[in-house]
Amino acid sequence: MTSRRAFVKSAALLSAGVLAAPALLAKSPSTIGLQLYTLRDAMQQDPAGTLVRLAKLGYNSVEGATYTGNQKFYGMEPAAFAKVLKQNGLIMPSSHYLLGEQENNGQATQGTILHGWDKAVDDAAQVGIKYMVCAWLTESERGDLDHYKLLAERLNKAGERCKKAGIQMAYHNHDFEFAAQNGKLPYDVLLKETDKNLVQMELDLYWATKAGHDPVELFKKNPGRFPLWHVKDMDKTPQRNFTEVGNGSIDFKRIFAQAKVAGMKYFFVEQDQTPGSPFDSIQQSITHIKRNLV
Repeated sequence: MTSRRAFVKSAALLSAGVLAAPALLAKSPSTIGLQLYTLRDAMQQDPAGTLVRLAKLGYNSVEGATYTGNQKFYGMEPAAFAKVLKQNGLIMPSSHYLLGEQENNGQATQGTILHGWDKAVDDAAQVGIKYMVCAWLTESERGDLDHYKLLAERLNKAGERCKKAGIQMAYHNHDFEFAAQNGKLPYDVLLKETDKNLVQMELDLYWATKAGHDPVELFKKNPGRFPLWHVKDMDKTPQRNFTEVGNGSIDFKRIFAQAKVAGMKYFFVEQDQTPGSPFDSIQQSITHIKRNLV
């Protein structure tokens, strides 16, 4: 969590696949995506070269993580970034954004849901983004259940603007949304108070599992609500840290078998922290996915 918070501050400056049944897979190639936060340092230093490397590993979609702040995609204008993606046979169907309630050095951060959203949506459309995702809430942005209801209202409003551009709004969870308040889960509040036609969910399988919730049960209770997934594994130590897909304790075969129930359209490998080079880790993950999941 600390590393993501640090990255979000510096930013203020796919895994996609329709995996319903073997017959469906036989008709259309699966798309395996990567959340670019996993390669945040490399993307900051050499975004074009980094995209070349991940494409060579077999990833064919990505999810963005740094629009917030300078209102560019990894330092590039939308058209220029879209060109780099196309040159590498990549699509970016989804990208992450901040709420923007918390100020940065006393100033509102542009390119967030609350500040400069119109431009963010227009820029996303230029890149071909299909889902704009609220990525994370700072501690001050979480608050009580009423504050989550306010968040739901804001997400609905942002979703209305997205819909006008042919884009879907979504929300990405961590574990804090599953911490009960007065017997209720903030995550349940978001599911109930947001319009499912305006706001869908990107389920982070790791964080939901770590919080003690079964992704499959979430799918069954809210069918079709989870078009996006973050696929990251949990190691078998008492700390339950991040690890490469297939190297941990999460039963992805069981989860992927329910892709149709979930309504999953795109999934993205993500590993917030890696023991060595993140390129080595994402290679291990995609190897396992190709051999066992798609």
